[in-house]
Amino acid sequence: MTVRRNRHASAANTGNPRADHDGPVDLPPSSRRRRLVTAGLFRALAVTIALVTLYYVAPLDVLSGAPVAVTLTGGLVVLLAATAWQVRAVLISPHPAIRAIEGVAAMAPLFLLLFAGTYYVLAQSHPESFSITGLDRTDTLYFTVTVFATVGFGDITATSQLTKIVVTLQMIFDLIVLGLGVRVFLGAVRLGRQRNAASEQPDSTTVDGSG
Repeated sequence: MTVRRNRHASAANTGNPRADHDGPVDLPPSSRRRRLVTAGLFRALAVTIALVTLYYVAPLDVLSGAPVAVTLTGGLVVLLAATAWQVRAVLISPHPAIRAIEGVAAMAPLFLLLFAGTYYVLAQSHPESFSITGLDRTDTLYFTVTVFATVGFGDITATSQLTKIVVTLQMIFDLIVLGLGVRVFLGAVRLGRQRNAASEQPDSTTVDGSG
């Protein structure tokens, strides 16, 4: 009994948190932040995998008869709606910066896959649209990424006027996504932090009344 009491006393003197309570020890803010960032990136990776899977299994061939403008406009509407939802999530999140990282990581693949789907529909409805006929979904996704990265290997090129217009639109939207899109998310982070700071401040009337 005396030895056990001495152990408890030494544990309390050394500041061991387990001597005070048996519950989980609170992590420091840096560790919590790393865990939140890791969890957000894993969620973004899961969204990316789901989007790529949907891209390969979706019945895009049924859109071959539809005008390309309708297909592209519908995809851009989906992109804008998803971006607006992500920005709103950043504004109301208790950790807006981490939520913004997750949002950007999820929106970039959606943007690329929407154009890849448009190119695939073009390749099916107008085989002469590209320098190589019979492009599959992997080919059009590869072409989309090369345009986004401004690599330009030249193995697949746009040959028809319609395809060149779509590629030009993608290059313009690339600049918008890299510039304006990131600025929108950064602005949402700033507003989210201001909102969280305002909610954490005590009400001045309550403080005055308590005195």
